[in-house]
Amino acid sequence: MLPQMAELTHDDDIRRVLTEARVVAVLGAHPETGRAAFYVPDYLRDNGYRVIPVNPMLAGETLWDEPVRKSLADLAGERIDLVDVFRRSQALPGHVADILAMRPAPHVIWFQLGIRNDEVAKQLIEAGLDVVQDRCTLADHRRLRVPSHAGT
Repeated sequence: MLPQMAELTHDDDIRRVLTEARVVAVLGAHPETGRAAFYVPDYLRDNGYRVIPVNPMLAGETLWDEPVRKSLADLAGERIDLVDVFRRSQALPGHVADILAMRPAPHVIWFQLGIRNDEVAKQLIEAGLDVVQDRCTLADHRRLRVPSHAGT
């Protein structure tokens, strides 16, 4: 029987996730500096997280000192604490199988600000993953004054 997982909405849970996470896979990473899919992961990297970009259109390029992976399947064997999702809400069902196939399984799936899909969240929670919807990792990191991992 899987442990009861949840959609995380309370600040204490969000702070715990951001404090405990060290490795973040960014689904939908983008090289354009003015886009949230660049500057949010860039902020996380500057605060000591290892950021692994995932985008099939950029596979083989380098972002945040990491090669861009084509898909989440390319992370097989990597310990991923958080999958930070920068994909439109309607595209999320197409990623469920890849997320659920990740081994080891990530701890949390985080849908960035403006991204919400309750059916996908339900599927992930029922499969044993915690989910955050419609929140920004950068904004929550700053607002909750999560200590930087830089230098640790």
